[in-house]
Amino acid sequence: MGKEQKKKPLILRQKVMFQVVYALIPLAVLSIYLFGWRSLSLLAVVNIAGFLSEYIFARIYKKQVSSAVFVTNFLFALSMPPAVPYWIAVVGIVFGVVFGKMVFGGFGRNVFNPAISGRAFIYISFGVPLTAGFVQPAAGLPGGFAVWLNGADAVSRATPIASLAAGTDVPLLNLILGNVSGSLGETSALLIAAAAVFLIVKKAANFRIMVAGLAGFLIMQSALFFGGIDGALNPVYGLFCGSLMYGLVFMATDPISSSQTTNEGRWIYGLLIGVLISLIRTFSIWIEAVTFAILLANMFAPLLDHALRERRKKKKERAAS
Repeated sequence: MGKEQKKKPLILRQKVMFQVVYALIPLAVLSIYLFGWRSLSLLAVVNIAGFLSEYIFARIYKKQVSSAVFVTNFLFALSMPPAVPYWIAVVGIVFGVVFGKMVFGGFGRNVFNPAISGRAFIYISFGVPLTAGFVQPAAGLPGGFAVWLNGADAVSRATPIASLAAGTDVPLLNLILGNVSGSLGETSALLIAAAAVFLIVKKAANFRIMVAGLAGFLIMQSALFFGGIDGALNPVYGLFCGSLMYGLVFMATDPISSSQTTNEGRWIYGLLIGVLISLIRTFSIWIEAVTFAILLANMFAPLLDHALRERRKKKKERAAS
């Protein structure tokens, strides 16, 4: 009798994906310190729902569950307000995994970033409970490690972007360190920057998209701010508040939904996201500028890659003739 065929493990191990999860763990720990242990429970619920969603479709497709689903779960959960209802978070992650990835055929075939897709869906569908889910961060020790949800009686706390738009001063140091109200993993620019360095060193994310995104935002935002456009935030404060750095480091660099063909394409793709974030923040009443900027860039990434491939092909033909 021949040797029995080895059964494939349930989960397809992808080293790069686990490195992204490792980079997100410090942000998850900080979210507990700032907002309480509910952050960890929300992360657990989202991971269970996201994993089961992919598992069901993986069985249909006769494939393994990809490690990438845990990246999607972490990214989505840490982009949520601390007091978001569990059921809304579950609806969001299921939508993101199923309609953002699995209906396209699974890992490697999705057009849009799944975490961003789920986030956009619930912000459009449940805008009121989500925008009312922000709370005051804890201060001192033991901080949120001593409570379930910090400031549970004071939900609907203004985020830094809302405060700045209303003319309220927000200390720049608080934005850098993260001691502000906001989504679970998006408050600390310092930790996100450290995660970016880790991902670049490990070659788990492309630095060109990050740098180009930051440059695109700063150039456009500076032009709007110093040009006296109403509603344009100071570019330095705009850089460190909201989900801009979180989105550029973790979501814009998704190797599947971003521009993949050339380094030139990555620079253009990143610049497009940065410029779109600035324009949407300034001229739209919708607060989710980063979400929609990345989704729009995802939409045009295949076209950008095709155009650059064709240009490269024509250059080679001209050189050969």
